[in-house]
Amino acid sequence: MNEQRKHTTHRRCSAVTVIGLGPMGRAMTRTLLAAGHPVTVWNRTAGRADELVAAGAAFAATPGEAVGASDLVILSLTDYRAMYDILGAATASLAGRTLVNLSSDTPDRTREAATWAAGHGAAFLSGGVMVPAPMVGTAAAHVYYSGPDGVIEGHRGVLALLGTPRYLGGDPGLAQMMYQAQLAVFLSTLSGLMHATAMLGTAGMKAREALPELLASADSIGDILRAGEENPGAALDAGEHPGDLSTVTMMGATADHIVETSTSLGLDLTLALAVQGHYRRAIDHGHGGDNWTRIIDSIREPR
Repeated sequence: MNEQRKHTTHRRCSAVTVIGLGPMGRAMTRTLLAAGHPVTVWNRTAGRADELVAAGAAFAATPGEAVGASDLVILSLTDYRAMYDILGAATASLAGRTLVNLSSDTPDRTREAATWAAGHGAAFLSGGVMVPAPMVGTAAAHVYYSGPDGVIEGHRGVLALLGTPRYLGGDPGLAQMMYQAQLAVFLSTLSGLMHATAMLGTAGMKAREALPELLASADSIGDILRAGEENPGAALDAGEHPGDLSTVTMMGATADHIVETSTSLGLDLTLALAVQGHYRRAIDHGHGGDNWTRIIDSIREPR
């Protein structure tokens, strides 16, 4: 009975191809298989597919065979260069397919890839998965997409298995832009946490003691910003920087103290100097009395 139900499910579910079997590609494949979709996989290192094949996936001998197995082809690669390297010899198989590239790269390279795919008769969506691999397919997962709205609607049911789709619009570079913006926050926060942990370590505090305190501080940033403005970002959009709570001068003084402390402790100053530079430039331009958000001016126009 279970075997009969399994075959019935497979007839009902559309086939999907996943190319690239790093942690994210493997997680997506397992999620699709669990939902009953026939999945074909390909990876340069074939051994990474062994566990997936044992779970029911089919391993394609070539990228062309992998593309030809499904109308929907999901790419989970290091960058967009890898897409060209892998699919360059398989372009004859692309016509009529939908490529969903969930790899990281620049928005400009993403737009170029959309044009390349269209030139070979394929529809194209770019995307950014905003959770680590173990969270793919869970209620906490979401994925940003951009590209033709008709394309995402045609595959929304399958893509929703990976995480809630958040569609940003027709520009294929926009999802990539959001992904990079999210990573800018993420990576900067990670560096800040490690810098702070190193600071406290010079005073003899172990990371297991420091990190719980520092993580609580990081967790509170969103609440602090939401409490300061009813609609976060509205004042920025209006070009308003009211300095009634925290001014550039006040925050700049704190940035100076972080640089001085880090210097005295012999720590790397790359991050601390970058932050200090944002505030110093705003002060140099006469905005010391404005809200700290004024630093966006020199980020937008660094020269």
